[in-house]
Amino acid sequence: MDNIQGMNDMQVPRYAYALLAKRLSLMPVVVLTGARQTGKTTLARTMNTGERRFHSLDDLDVLDLAQRDPQALVGGAQPVTLDEVQREPRLLSTIKRVVDRQRRSGQFLLTGSANLLLMRKVSESLAGRASYLTLWPMTGHEQRGRGRCGLWEELLAADEKAWINVLGAQDPEPEDWHERVRTGGFPVPAVHMNRAEDRAVWFEGYVRTYLERDLRELSSVASLPDFRRLMRAAALRLGGLTNQTELGRDVGLPQPTVHRYLNLLETSYLLVRVPPYAVNRTKRLVKSPKLYWGDVGLALHLAGDPEPDGTHLENLVLQDLLAWRDAREGRAEILFWRTSAGQEVDFVIEAGGQLLPLEVKTSSRARAQDTAGLRAFRAEYRDTARAGLLLYAGEEFEWLTHDVLAVPWWAVC
Repeated sequence: MDNIQGMNDMQVPRYAYALLAKRLSLMPVVVLTGARQTGKTTLARTMNTGERRFHSLDDLDVLDLAQRDPQALVGGAQPVTLDEVQREPRLLSTIKRVVDRQRRSGQFLLTGSANLLLMRKVSESLAGRASYLTLWPMTGHEQRGRGRCGLWEELLAADEKAWINVLGAQDPEPEDWHERVRTGGFPVPAVHMNRAEDRAVWFEGYVRTYLERDLRELSSVASLPDFRRLMRAAALRLGGLTNQTELGRDVGLPQPTVHRYLNLLETSYLLVRVPPYAVNRTKRLVKSPKLYWGDVGLALHLAGDPEPDGTHLENLVLQDLLAWRDAREGRAEILFWRTSAGQEVDFVIEAGGQLLPLEVKTSSRARAQDTAGLRAFRAEYRDTARAGLLLYAGEEFEWLTHDVLAVPWWAVC
């Protein structure tokens, strides 16, 4: 699996490994994208058996060859891994010609930090030839060396009466959610840094690299300070409905500029907008989504908050859900639910014709009144909704009502 080689030579398996291997066995081109520093290069190298050639376009000699003679770089019978391919998008037309001449599974594994130009070129050049996989920051289970995400698949598959047994069988250990939020999921700060001061330095360097290098490759931004202020404002509105007009008022930017900047952040996999659940899928597109970050540690750093709060725990759970969603075989969606009367559920998993509602609380004691939103959702969608899960900061597994199970958050993710 994906081995993050670090300060302690530690090897950390990644949940996405199995799906990546399967996609390479099926498709001629697999495109592995995600935010910078999530471990894409390391994961790609694990697929680099003796039969594959590995080239990184961060190497200036390789980049020069890609620009002068792309056929020499991608031609031949050996399968090829190209890292940071967004640095020379014109390579994609050469890859298309190679694939069309002799279509073989696993011919090309392409990695790159999310890039509008890259994704547009891939869509234009490799339609019907490429499969896409997103690598998110590391889950808690991955950080502990277990190579997996939360138990969402097991919960969906099991009878609700067996949920406590399913969760308890993993022998989970209590964990402080505050610390998990502070470390985030990027491999370096999450796995290889123990001091808060060191992580702060890393996160600040990450933001500066994004602003000064990645963002300029992605699109033209008139004012980097304005963009940085918008990032902070978005981090301070964590878990809230996306209101571009209010965000613009906070940072002194017109709404169209806010709209464009948020799209850039989302394209970079730094920002995540969770759509609302509605039976009519068109309504999901027009209603306001909730705003989160791809990495909760980065969100905390940008906001400058000394202590994480409940929205950060929500974001931590969402990170795990995203890693599960994008590395599973079947399609799944992560949504939220809110009514005009104020009833709300933090997250709704939609998969395989089932709905699994989740509520996240930071309290150390679960109470029956915390189940109101979950029970309202079940009443509204009784034909497809499973029992509700209340994830909280305590240590007991308890059915608060006949249809809502309170579970320690660390027992799931």
